[in-house]
This record gives sequence, structure tokens and C-alpha cells, in this order.
Amino acid sequence: MPPSLLSSVRVETLSTADDYRRAAELYSRVFGYAGSDLGLNANLLSALRKNGGATLGAVDDSGELVGFVYGFEGTDESRARYHYSQAAVVDRRYQGTGIGRRLKTAQREVALGWGQTHMRWTFDPLLVRNAHFNLVTLGAEGIRYERDFYDRPGSDRLVVDWNLSRTDDPHQAYRRAHAPATLAGRPGAVVDADGLGDGACWIAIPSAPSVGADPVADRARLALAEAMNGRILVTCTRIDEATSAYLAVPTTEGETP
Repeated sequence: MPPSLLSSVRVETLSTADDYRRAAELYSRVFGYAGSDLGLNANLLSALRKNGGATLGAVDDSGELVGFVYGFEGTDESRARYHYSQAAVVDRRYQGTGIGRRLKTAQREVALGWGQTHMRWTFDPLLVRNAHFNLVTLGAEGIRYERDFYDRPGSDRLVVDWNLSRTDDPHQAYRRAHAPATLAGRPGAVVDADGLGDGACWIAIPSAPSVGADPVADRARLALAEAMNGRILVTCTRIDEATSAYLAVPTTEGETP
């Protein structure tokens, strides 16, 4: 995509019924949701924006909505308070151009404006591109593996936490680490991360997402969930076309468990 086209895209708050309608259309189109049961509710988006949430869109110079993100204030059993980002969507023509990062950065500012100093969201842990963006580009941490997050089979998710007020990254040294080539072709394998500290390990996963039942993917998910006991994920790196790997390091005092 020519740089001139990308520079013409602006990020702004979505605040009208028509904005919400266009956001719902983009959301359904990008995720391939045909039914209304997984669609977005315009009234809910309006209420979220006015009550601790965010509804932001990326708009090109013709006025077309090409990206969208929304979230709301959340808490957990520990009473931790954070901004929960439910979805970030970018039109397929603009994916990989930096719009996702611009939306997340704008969402960060909205969250801080509400007094929320952490942001959380979930994603399918076998989507390597998303993993790299979340952990390496943004500097978030994978803090928990949730089975059937949406209370239906096939919806396992990785919960990530992004510290919005931190000025330094305690895991910066790990972000660019490279997994050992010996993990190639071994999704589900777990090996010690030599030279990266006691308790650190690499977990191999398939690089390409699968469709339908896949024992290889299931094995990788199980290994990932087990490896996160007492650890957080700090990077995801591609080994070859077929295999990638997460780096898990022990949770230290003061970090989100």
C-alpha cells in the first residue's frame, strides 16, 4: 500500500449511530460472522463509550471506516482494574500497514484518560502474527491460558496484559530472542531456554492456523497451557514456515500472575 494512502488514514472516536452501524458491518465482514448472534449492538457501543470504555475507528480520506477497536472497564477476582479490549478489527486491504498499532495506541490514551493503567484482551494463541504483534510490537505479556473462553468448544484464548503506564520494559531482553532450531517440526514440544534464566522455556506451536479438528494443534495448546503454570509469555518467534515458539519466563513478584 502506498505510504500516501496510509498517511491519509485518521483515528477518531466513533460516536454516532451511523458510526456504530459501519463498525458492526466491518466487524462482521472481517471476522466472517454471517449471523446476528455474534454481531455488535449499537446501543451497547454507545453506552460503553460513555461509561469507561472506548469506541475508536480508523477512517480513510474518503470517509470509509477501515479499522475499529472497542473496549470497556473490567475487573477480576483480585479486584484488579483495567481496560478490557474486546475487539480490534482492520479491513483486510489495510492489514499489516500499522493501523492496528495506531488504534491500540489511541485506545491506550482513552484508557489512561479513564484512569485505567492496564489493558487486557484475548486472542487465539495459535495465531502467530497476532502473538508477535501483542507481545513484541506492543510489549504486552501473556498472563493466563483460558480454555473455552467464550463458553463454547474451540474458543481457547490467551489473556494478555499491557501495562500502559510503564516507561521501561523488564522483558525487553527476551522480546528478540530466537527459539532453537531443534524445535522445528515439533509442535507441542517444550524445552529449556538455555541462557535465558532459570525456569524459562520455549513452547513450539504450528506456524499456520488449522481448520477443524487437528491433533497437532491440540497438542500445542495443551503444552502451552501447562507451561504457563507459574510463568508468563513474553515473545513469540517463527522458527520456519511450519513451526513457531513462545518463550515463557517465571512470574516475578509484583507482576500480574
